[in-house]
Amino acid sequence: MPADRTLDRLRAACPDDAEPVRAAGERDSIAGVPARYVAAPADTAQAAAMLRAAADLDLAVTVRGGGTKQDWASPPRRLDLILDTTALAGVVEHAAGDLITVVRAGTRLDHLAAALAGAGQQLALDAPVPGGTVGGAVATNTAGPRRLLYGTPRDLLIGVTLVRADGVVAHAGGKVVKNVAGYDLAKLVAGAYGTLGLVTEAAFRLHPLPAAVGYVSRSVDDVAGAARLAAAVRAAQLVPTALEVAAPPGGPATVTVLVEGTPAGVAARADAARRLLGGDATATDHPPDGWGRLPWEAGDTGLKLTGALSGVPQMLAGVRAVADHYGLPLALRGSAGVGVLYAGLPGPADPERVAGLVDAVRAATTAVAGHTVVLTAPPAVRDRVDVWGPVDGLALMRRVKQRFDPDARLAPGRFVGGI
Repeated sequence: MPADRTLDRLRAACPDDAEPVRAAGERDSIAGVPARYVAAPADTAQAAAMLRAAADLDLAVTVRGGGTKQDWASPPRRLDLILDTTALAGVVEHAAGDLITVVRAGTRLDHLAAALAGAGQQLALDAPVPGGTVGGAVATNTAGPRRLLYGTPRDLLIGVTLVRADGVVAHAGGKVVKNVAGYDLAKLVAGAYGTLGLVTEAAFRLHPLPAAVGYVSRSVDDVAGAARLAAAVRAAQLVPTALEVAAPPGGPATVTVLVEGTPAGVAARADAARRLLGGDATATDHPPDGWGRLPWEAGDTGLKLTGALSGVPQMLAGVRAVADHYGLPLALRGSAGVGVLYAGLPGPADPERVAGLVDAVRAATTAVAGHTVVLTAPPAVRDRVDVWGPVDGLALMRRVKQRFDPDARLAPGRFVGGI
């Protein structure tokens, strides 16, 4: 079918909208793969109409929100239509008394934070990449330092409105925290990179904004010292909101403890944290530089490392040793309280050495019952590594994908094992 007729068919799916679909431009690509068309549905009904039309035309579809993580994961095998969710923005409902909100997927996390703050509440998710949306956070299940206390998007998500690949709208969960109807589906789509359906609305449980916060930090010479300090904090009865380690290449490692609560309680716990960290530990009510940010820039190689909590010291030491062996400036940052670290390497670094480092880091995390994922990398590095690495349960994941998207038209190839 000629391209102009395809565009007409897509536009006909939403005849009441002035221009819901357009031809793709130079910047309309996903992980370097150019699209043919871009659609920006304004609500769930329009999104469903677009996906029904895409199914009839056998178009491959990938979702884009703020565009902050489009270079993450694997490039799509094919890409015809980008579904842009930026018009799907805003709070649908905020039940402040129940600590619940329903929000559209294209809503930016910082805009949502501002909207909820007026009621003294928060969706307790950090935004490691500025400009990210609710839908992007759910699709990648991305969380920052406060995951130690509050968890990830999957933990805070209690319901979704999902549009399947065939355009059928499904609802899972609800607006009540204890509602278990469809609970598994809501959790299933979190972290699936848009390969199972388009989330148009999400319901979350909220938390009160703390009356006071305290950040207690200490820098030490190496990651081994940072690991010892983190272990001491974990063993204490401090109940921190976050426990972060930051180790730039060639510099000291810094451990930061975040405590939240009443002013008196925070003052007492910050003092306890300062004694635990010892040395020249300092306390402030402002986050340190780089807090909650990923240790890489656009165009760099970024890794996500996980391991058993007891294996964090070994993981930190092993990864630093690997970087020294390959002579690469690797930056580390992450939660020593849950065993999730992020590592960044400069984009211009030699691709062969980066690939060797990835293999060695993967072995180091496997040794502590963990895993290494290459979240983002230049094309020359992607060509030399297995982005996802070996993953348990891949056969089950394939069956789930087959049930939700039997024609493999949603973000084909973006997820684990080419799903």
